[in-house]
Amino acid sequence: MKLTTVKAGLAALVLSTAPAFAEYPQRDIDLVVGFAAGGGTDVMARTVETYLEKHLGNGANIVVKNVPGASGQIGITEVAAAAPDGYTIGTYNLPGMMARTLDREPEYSADSFTFLANVVDDPNVIVTSKASGLESLDALIEKAKSETGAVTVSMSSLGGDDHLFLMKLGEKIGAEFTIVPFKGSAPARTALIGGHVDMAIVNVSEVANFADELNIIAVASEEESEYAPGTPTLKSLGVDIVNGARRGFVAPAGLPEEVETKLLEAFRQLENDEEFQAAMKETANPVDLTVGKDFRTLNDQQLELAKEVWEVSPWK
Repeated sequence: MKLTTVKAGLAALVLSTAPAFAEYPQRDIDLVVGFAAGGGTDVMARTVETYLEKHLGNGANIVVKNVPGASGQIGITEVAAAAPDGYTIGTYNLPGMMARTLDREPEYSADSFTFLANVVDDPNVIVTSKASGLESLDALIEKAKSETGAVTVSMSSLGGDDHLFLMKLGEKIGAEFTIVPFKGSAPARTALIGGHVDMAIVNVSEVANFADELNIIAVASEEESEYAPGTPTLKSLGVDIVNGARRGFVAPAGLPEEVETKLLEAFRQLENDEEFQAAMKETANPVDLTVGKDFRTLNDQQLELAKEVWEVSPWK
């Protein structure tokens, strides 16, 4: 009887002194951005970072890590290979991340990730340099049709939303362009402002603050964008194209349930965070929040659309 009592007492002592489960997060969270600083994805990530820290609580600190290259694939591959502990998350762009599983051998698939949230739906815009003299869609089409490749076009990457949009545009108007790809939208925009190319395909958030330096010709949205007031939609100009970039966040597959739950809840709280909504508006990022399983469904739909384009007009 005494021995049993002693054992019970020792067990109680062990339980009482055992450390409680450490509430996530307990250290810095790396946020991998697969594109250069200053582009649309980077600006979105740095804006979200502050408010995600707030809603995670527990002194959360998120550290942005830019890993540009291979159209974002280097960064997202790093995320896929990271430990599934919640301390590495990454930006995830559609249709680009899935489109790039079609034109190369990736080290990831959709099953490599825990889908956290899509945050932005950012329509494509056609912009031209002041030096080009192209101030309307008609003028652009006329030059593009005058000679194959007559119009040079900068963009962030091949296989992304910019590239897929340009392919659709070329098909619609019956013209071919000379593509000049960059490692992100910021250097693509810089090349355009400098007059090194005639035209760029980027997203509305990436040129909203550069209206005085560029000609914003048209936006590929259903309705006029509040971030490019007065700019006609392509549909209103007789070119039926709606296209853009979706930007969100993923983590490696296999997160502990409690970590995944806390991350998803933090993203959900962005919906009703007025300060967050105002900050996103200030950076011209159109918010369209899709969380968890719904984000995975969106990913699968975007992959099917990319496959349709690839089968008709492979870009590599």
